[in-house]
Amino acid sequence: METNKEVQKLLAKVKAAEKGEKLDLSANEDLSIAVMNLVAIEEHLFFSGAKTGNSKYYDLLNEVREMRKELLKKIIKDYQGEDWCISKHLLASAMRLMEVGTKKLGEGKRQEAQDLFKNSYKLWNMFWGLNLGLIETVDAMKTEQEDQEINLEKGKKASVFDSLGKIIQKILDCCRE
Repeated sequence: METNKEVQKLLAKVKAAEKGEKLDLSANEDLSIAVMNLVAIEEHLFFSGAKTGNSKYYDLLNEVREMRKELLKKIIKDYQGEDWCISKHLLASAMRLMEVGTKKLGEGKRQEAQDLFKNSYKLWNMFWGLNLGLIETVDAMKTEQEDQEINLEKGKKASVFDSLGKIIQKILDCCRE
């Protein structure tokens, strides 16, 4: 499986980074959160324009969209087919689930919030898996139940979501200076 070879290569890079070599993507991690918020701003500007009939909101939406596109290009270097749009929607969906989870948490619905947060984090990991070349677009669109096991460590198998979560956590160490 080609994806498994790519994961093994990345794991070698992660292990090298743990030994002191630089593999710090924390700036891109922060940038991905900024892009998530820009997508949310685009949505709010659209609805404000539609609700008020004031076209100034659409002008602002266009400016924010252009900024979002430029910033997303800094993260998504090489893409083909639908990777760009899939990436944008993965981030947008992750942000929305995070926001709904936060609202549920405020309503005292802790378990529902945690489930939403878990799904948000899965989508965010899928974004990174896709853009770090860990998964192919076809793999990203499969469900967990489909045959998606990857050998993360010798003798252990995990779903793509679990594997991505562990790998991304090691790569995107925001505390590494």
